Amino acid sequence: MLGIDIGGSGIKGAIVDVNTGELLTERIRIETPQPATPHAVLETISEMITEFKWNGPIGCGFPAVIQHGIAKTAANVDAGWIGVNIDKLIWEATKCSAKVINDADAAGLAEVKFGAGKGVNGVVLMLTIGTGIGSALFINGKLVPNTEYGHLYYKDIVAERYCSDSARKKYVLEWDIWTERFNKYLKHLERTINPDLFIIGGGISKKPEKFMPLIAIDTEIKIAEQQNNAGIVGAAMAAAE
Repeated sequence: MLGIDIGGSGIKGAIVDVNTGELLTERIRIETPQPATPHAVLETISEMITEFKWNGPIGCGFPAVIQHGIAKTAANVDAGWIGVNIDKLIWEATKCSAKVINDADAAGLAEVKFGAGKGVNGVVLMLTIGTGIGSALFINGKLVPNTEYGHLYYKDIVAERYCSDSARKKYVLEWDIWTERFNKYLKHLERTINPDLFIIGGGISKKPEKFMPLIAIDTEIKIAEQQNNAGIVGAAMAAAE
């Protein structure tokens, strides 16, 4: 199954064995067009489908609240996506049937099935830290979709503008200073959600040595085992359901 992970800075894809979570091809990454309008992103998706010589169903993780295939928000992509039936739009552009879900939810599906959340009961919260902050909430392995905890207000600012990886770069924060911000955000989530496990994914998960030793919270915390590939795997899983 072809999984595509659409992010604010990059669009990544690979063919996935949905029974094992393994990538069957090399991952392809194409820069997200700016502005990330529906037309521009669809052209990139079509380019990726051509690269893989794919003509079957595809799954897409998308940075938005997705309800019944329709984007209700647009985070780090053009506002022109709001109200668009993305499943239908991809079919019209590529003639491939599509299943689109929230990008963090896709990553969470992969980690709960194959990675750091496998076999964990109770409340699991995955956070994808990159251009923004995505979230995927699971209760006893069942997804509660479209939580978007990165858009909570914290310190009078949207959380992802306070402690995403792009915020670290924008404000030129040293790792210890950024981790102090991130730690406060995690404690806020501890108080409001009381998870049994945090899973940290997204681009930041490639550098755990920079921040994990400085995290000081009560809840167990793990790095996503599939790191930045989790969104691709989860998107493929969604298409296969």
